This record gives sequence, C-alpha cells and structure tokens, in this order.
Amino acid sequence: MSPRAQRIWLWAKRIAPWALAALVLALVAQQARTVEWPAVWASLQQMPVQRLALAVAIAVLSYAVYAGFDLVGRRLTQHGLSVPRTLGTAAISYAFNLNFGALVGGFAMRLRLYTRWGLQAATVAKVIALSMATNWLGYLWVAGAVLLWSPPRLPASDWLPGDGSLRAIGAVMLALALMYLVLCARSKERTLRWRSHALPLPGGRLALLQLTTGGASWLLIASIVWVLFDGHVAYAVVLGALLMAAVAGVITHVPAGLGVLEAVFVATLSGTVPATEVLAVVLAYRAAYYLLPLMLALPAYLWSEAVARRGGGAAMVATTGAQDGAREAPRARLQPRPTKGI
Repeated sequence: MSPRAQRIWLWAKRIAPWALAALVLALVAQQARTVEWPAVWASLQQMPVQRLALAVAIAVLSYAVYAGFDLVGRRLTQHGLSVPRTLGTAAISYAFNLNFGALVGGFAMRLRLYTRWGLQAATVAKVIALSMATNWLGYLWVAGAVLLWSPPRLPASDWLPGDGSLRAIGAVMLALALMYLVLCARSKERTLRWRSHALPLPGGRLALLQLTTGGASWLLIASIVWVLFDGHVAYAVVLGALLMAAVAGVITHVPAGLGVLEAVFVATLSGTVPATEVLAVVLAYRAAYYLLPLMLALPAYLWSEAVARRGGGAAMVATTGAQDGAREAPRARLQPRPTKGI
C-alpha cells in the first residue's frame, strides 16, 4: 500500500465511526418525529411505583455484579487496592461508561481513578482488559444460548439470517466460551501474549467465575426491562432484544446507545406490544439503569478526587493491601502469584 493510500485509510478509519454515528442519529431523529410522545408519556406515568422500585433494586444488584468484574483483575494482577475501593471505582466507571461511552467511562475514568489510588497504568490496563473479557465472555454464552434455543424473530429480509443460521451462530458462540474455559483449565502457559502486551490467564475456577458473573450481568439487565414490561413480554424475547441492541450500540459508537436501544426494541416487539408502551419501558429502563446511577456516580467521583488529593493515593495501595492480607512491598516488587487452578 502506498503512503498516500495509507494516509487515506487512516483518515477513513477515524472518520467512519463518527459518520456512522451521525447517520444513525439522523435516522433516529427522523423516526422520532413519527412517535406519539404524549401517549408515551401517559404510558410512563401509569407505571406503578412498586414496579419502578423493583427495577431500581435489580439495577443496583446488576451494578454490584458488574463492579465485581474488576475483582478478577485485582486477583490476577495482585494490586493492593482494597475490595471496597476496587468495587467503588468499577461502579463509578460503569455509570460513566453507559452514559458517555467506553472511551470515557471504561478507559479514561478507570485509568484516572485507579492511578489516583496509586496503581500503575500497566496494571490498570490489565484490570480493564480482564473486566472487558469477563463481560463479553458472559455475552458469548448467554447470546449463544438464546440464539441456539430461542432465536429472536427478525423482520423478513433477504439479507437477515434465518433461524437455522442464528442457531448455528449460537452454537459457535457457546463453543468459543467453552474453549476459553478449557484453555484456562488445561493450558500450561499462564500468560496470553500479543505483540508487546501480556495478560495473565486465569485458572479454571476463576474462568468459570468469569463466565458465571459475566452471564449473570446480562441476565440481570434483561430482568430490569422484563419487570418494567410487567410480564407482558416473554423474558427470552426481552433478553434477545437487549443482546441485539448491545451489539448495535457497539457497532454504531453512539454514546449510551441513544436511539439505537429504542429502535431495536420497537422493531423486535412490533406487533406484540404498542410502540408507545415499548418506548415508555425503555425510557424507564434508562432512568433506572443510566441516569440514576450517574447521579450517584458524579458526587462519588468528586469525593474520590478530594480524598486522593488529601494524600490517599499511592500510600492507600500499601495500607489497604495490608488489610486484605497482601504483603506491604513496593509496587515494583509485587509479583503475581501463580493462578493455575484458581
């Protein structure tokens, strides 16, 4: 490839995601003009408080499970940050991730908070990578099971896959999740290497925990939407729509999947539930799972910044590490313990 072609390709890779996001938002805005928003608002107002409270309770549990993903990184990297601070950092970052995108929440916010507490950037990168692996490993087996046993009903189209193709994709996804589990349990090499990067490989039991908690996170998120529908839609249908919306949001790079989530649910449930009710449920879901946690994460983030500025940074790693049973030692001397069979 010529230098000019390389430059064009680099610019195209930078511009394409933003162009796609702009196109999606334009289409969503055009579609939004056709929605009867007064009817959506009326449907939203009719939701019982008890149902909304249950959705919020499940959202709290889901955040707790997702925050636990970072404990996998804590175990494998052997960093000395305490469990409560690790969970708090992960939960704050997750709220920012959902509302502002992976670059802001999943990467920048985690890096900011963890390094504030004294962790090295290389350690934070491993924690982030292991958390992402846990999340998408859970997606693999949950989505694989849904596609294999209860494939979602897609609109009739020549370019969309049929039930047979969806079941085959589901079988492949389940096989990939199983292969990861076998690799972690049987491999003698305990480090995954790619170019200059190295990532510790968990043992079989920890890998099984990754699959379990990763899948539980997706199941809990779907439970929030299912509860808000008050059982009018089958749980498997809600789960399938949510999983498709998650992939669509990643592909389009739209922060918070704004409009994408709504469009996928309306398209999937068309003919089953009125569009106004679907939109009311999705808006309530956004309030319970996106906005309310963000309202709590913002002051929590400001508090953590204030604590770190008062001297709770690098020293915090040593003191909290001692409380958790870790040896008090300089960061450079900490060596990960063998993870075989964890």
